[in-house]
Amino acid sequence: MNSINRNMIISGIWMFLAACSAEQNSTQNMQESQATTITRPKFAVTTTRAYDTSSIKPYEENHSDIYAHIDANKEAHIKEVQRWLRQPSISASNTGIAEMAEMVRQDFENMGFQEAALVKTDGHPGVWGYYDAGAEKTLMVYMMYDVQPVNPEDWKSPPFEANLIEDEKLGTIIMARGATNQKGPERAFLNAVSSILATQGTLPVNLMITVEGEEELGSPHYPQIIDKYEDRLKTADGVFFPYNSQSPDGTASFMLGVKGILYFEAEAHGGTWGGPQTAEIHSSLKAAVDSPVWRLNKALSSLVSEDGNTILVPGYYDGITPPTEEEMELINSMVKTDETDKLKTAFNVDHFIDNQTGVDVQMELIYTPTLNIDGIWGGYSGPGVKTILPHKATAKLDSRLPLGLDPDISFKLIREHLDAQGYGDITLRKMASYPGSQTSVNTPLVQSFIKVFNKYGASSSINPRIAGSAPFYQFTSRLKLPMVPAGLGFGTGAHAPNEIMLIDPKDGVKAAGLTEIEKAYVDLLFSFAATEE
Repeated sequence: MNSINRNMIISGIWMFLAACSAEQNSTQNMQESQATTITRPKFAVTTTRAYDTSSIKPYEENHSDIYAHIDANKEAHIKEVQRWLRQPSISASNTGIAEMAEMVRQDFENMGFQEAALVKTDGHPGVWGYYDAGAEKTLMVYMMYDVQPVNPEDWKSPPFEANLIEDEKLGTIIMARGATNQKGPERAFLNAVSSILATQGTLPVNLMITVEGEEELGSPHYPQIIDKYEDRLKTADGVFFPYNSQSPDGTASFMLGVKGILYFEAEAHGGTWGGPQTAEIHSSLKAAVDSPVWRLNKALSSLVSEDGNTILVPGYYDGITPPTEEEMELINSMVKTDETDKLKTAFNVDHFIDNQTGVDVQMELIYTPTLNIDGIWGGYSGPGVKTILPHKATAKLDSRLPLGLDPDISFKLIREHLDAQGYGDITLRKMASYPGSQTSVNTPLVQSFIKVFNKYGASSSINPRIAGSAPFYQFTSRLKLPMVPAGLGFGTGAHAPNEIMLIDPKDGVKAAGLTEIEKAYVDLLFSFAATEE
């Protein structure tokens, strides 16, 4: 090779390396620019007024014959709760799903509902129940019969035995998967309905109940249940979700809304960009072969700031609905005292982002979008040593979206960002998504429920919107109905080992036990029946 050709080749190599360096610098500069120009949105409470639930007159009616029936059938009602909890219904693995759906349907039929049917969807079946009491008001009830997966070895009591346990701090509890999320409170509500029917022969309201078996999967097919009954459901006056709302000290907090959610998978796979394409290869070849695992990590890192707390996807924060005057008053009522330390203890964290406290933490939870990695895997993670270069890596992510953000647009923005960063080969698979939801505290439905809480001395704070997600947009946006999850009772451990619901409180524990929970559900139905538009 003559010196001219050799010099030309060397020059070409240097030009190529310079171009690569320039491209890398360009990408780095783009990320640094985004980091300096994109900031998390900040919203402030600009009023000192706080919503006062105690100013609302308590519900005063006394349904003594129904209460007496609940007391007399306490043991039978506990067994009804246990029956539901002992039937596994893990939606993620389709464990016991068909059996649980039929159990719910059969219960509606046995209670005297004129309509009790399984509802076919493209996923797990739903259940429909309708009780026509000939009443002026119709209440739609949302339920879910599915539960989260379990690791039995992590539980103090087997998760599907639903054993009664004496807790030294709380009293008698029931421990099982679904105890508080959500089979326990739902079956307690049906116990209350059964006692009304047994003593009155009918109900104070008509009930339309839609039950899904995929809430823990993001409710991908719940809209198909609504599809079948949409015209009838639109005639309802409100939507109710049985829920344990109390703390052990008896105070109650219920929510009027939820964030939306986007849940998706991201996968890097060997291809034309580089990396092994069909199977893992020897790790020594990393000297000459690209790694899909590193590529996925780099792609995900491009989505957020260095600390992982600011989303660097252009436009991702655009369109958030700022807090209304009503929401700010509700937030003020929630944070009359700074409970930051209690929250840190409850979540087992040392501090919150930016060391925020009090109202600032609540504002972040309600109004800030998130981008979270739920799990990430690739290659070998078993015991011992296995030196490989994997051919693919996958991650599951979720994004919680405040009002004003459309999950479809959010997904599109993430795709566009990855493409712009040079990660067009990263596969994205959307698994579940829906927008947020909101109901006003001033609706007759919510006001009637506050009256019942006040009757039982359960001083309540109302969260305009929690940080979590549920498909409540189906009610508030699609059906145009107010919706509230509420009920007395205490439970904890949702999605975790040793999930419980309080059955008989110990002296000094002010949260309601099962019989009082059911009596309050009775009052909720009668209180709502008496509301005026």
